[in-house]
Amino acid sequence: MTRVAAIDCGTNSIRLLVADVDPDANTLTDVDRRMEIVRLGEDVDRTGRFSPGALERTFAACRRYAEAIDQCGAQRLRFVATSASRDVANREEFAAGVRAILGTEPEVVSGEEEAALSFAGATRELAGKDYAEPFLVVDIGGGSTELVLGDTGSATPTAAVSVDVGCVRMTERHLRSDPPTPAEVAAAGADVAAALRAAARVVPVERTRTLVGLAGSVTTVAAMALGLPAYLPERIHHARIAAADVHDVARRLLAMTHEERAALPFMHPGRVDVIGAGALILARVLDLVPVDDVVVSEHDILDGIAWSLV
Repeated sequence: MTRVAAIDCGTNSIRLLVADVDPDANTLTDVDRRMEIVRLGEDVDRTGRFSPGALERTFAACRRYAEAIDQCGAQRLRFVATSASRDVANREEFAAGVRAILGTEPEVVSGEEEAALSFAGATRELAGKDYAEPFLVVDIGGGSTELVLGDTGSATPTAAVSVDVGCVRMTERHLRSDPPTPAEVAAAGADVAAALRAAARVVPVERTRTLVGLAGSVTTVAAMALGLPAYLPERIHHARIAAADVHDVARRLLAMTHEERAALPFMHPGRVDVIGAGALILARVLDLVPVDDVVVSEHDILDGIAWSLV
């Protein structure tokens, strides 16, 4: 058994997992799992650069994570940066800050590798259980959405793709009113649908037998569909949410004001302004695949990064 630390730095959030991983027993046991909304990708779609404020928020979280990793005694560390970090002009400024704080090089992974890590993290524990394969794993992030199709018995997924539609990017690009206007929602929906049609030319989504949804947009939609009084991971993990309920939640969220969304008891403050776009993306994915529901997973790329360390 090895104690490892995994960091996933995305467009909207940065997350840490310290875990004891035993590949022989096929177990991953949490020691510390945490998330902070830092909005690293704020305005990147418009400017092509990380802003000074976004970098400082991210570095402050990294300092807290460095302390936690040291206290837990992790033996190995991997820092993975995703969508927002791929195309920015000042990526080296970000990398230098991470190196100085954590002593490790941030890996800016491709969309395909991001998808493969998400697939491993979400499906490893589903192997041998009552789920039809192949799985289509959809990971809705702030800047991009990854789709990966595969079977748990294969060494590598069958196909994977990353498209530049995420909850932050779509909100900044289209959903500017409070609440969004019908025209704004229609434009965002058309943008997402076009990207997913392009994705379907790479990933044969028609082969999907179980859809597995990952990340905060999906888990928040599940919490709302389940009518939870608070964010309860144990109720959300592996819940099956019907496609009709996902569409209903998306419609309701997109009709709410910022204040109304903030008042929802399960809503993380950092997701209030972008959850409508995240729900819309999930609804459009369900329009595309031949299944009637989505299996929601609390385990995702972060767990995949941890597994990759052993």
